[in-house]
Amino acid sequence: MNTPSYLKKGDKIGIVACARKISPDELKPAVQFFNDNGLEVVFGKNLFNADHQFSGTDDQRAADLQQMLDDPAIKAIISARGGYGTMRIIDKIDFTKFRQSPKWLIGYSDITVLHSHIHNFGIETLHATMPINFAKNEEATSTLLKALTGEKLSYEIEPHALNRNGLAEGELAGGNLSLLYALTASSSDVFTKGKILFLEDLDEYLYHIDRMMLNLKRAGKLSDLAGLVIGGMTDMKDNTIPFGKSAEEIIMDAVKEYNYPVCFNFPAGHIDRNLAMIFGRKVKLKIGKDQSTVSF
Repeated sequence: MNTPSYLKKGDKIGIVACARKISPDELKPAVQFFNDNGLEVVFGKNLFNADHQFSGTDDQRAADLQQMLDDPAIKAIISARGGYGTMRIIDKIDFTKFRQSPKWLIGYSDITVLHSHIHNFGIETLHATMPINFAKNEEATSTLLKALTGEKLSYEIEPHALNRNGLAEGELAGGNLSLLYALTASSSDVFTKGKILFLEDLDEYLYHIDRMMLNLKRAGKLSDLAGLVIGGMTDMKDNTIPFGKSAEEIIMDAVKEYNYPVCFNFPAGHIDRNLAMIFGRKVKLKIGKDQSTVSF
């Protein structure tokens, strides 16, 4: 995998909105954070536009991302927030210059579209908190900065009753389950063989989780993993007649026939303590009785 250059003081970081709209006030904590750490913030031209729920039209959002990708002065690009909309612009983007001179792409949730698409170029990306959430958790922003500046990341996770113990090593890939499900069989689909797959989701019916996991399984994306890491399964919903299993139990049921280690409750996803992870980086996963570790 190709690692983009790490950031240093004085570098420029671009903020774009690939999906839902954002206001200047909502970005103040992020601008202050980056400035305090010696980085210059550059806003996309259309960042504060609005087209119904979107931050501008598809063409405007795509133009902002394209400009940031092509500008050699921009050393990293972070999406202001998620929501929905990145899939609407991904096929409008020309990644030629980006592939020649990679830079960090940062975000989570709907930004899974970019993570998955770029993963297939052999370039690392950063799954991390976004400006809309910068005021919520200091550790989330701290690990984002560490990843951007080249510090080593290593996390210890509390044990979970459904964990499957073991050791694994492989490239980390994945993101939001709903988006990975939606990208299946597209040019942005992610290949998982021999990799450690990370999954998280928000505000889904439990039977939707079951359907999406079965889709990944039937598509051959779960059988040859090196390991599986599950982040926040946040604010799950159920029907009047209960599905009968939690999201974590649904996931474990989908992979029960395989032998690789599985780690639940990793602190990433739609939670305040959304710790940074480097997709495409070879990581070591150790799941034990008393503690699990993920080391980059």
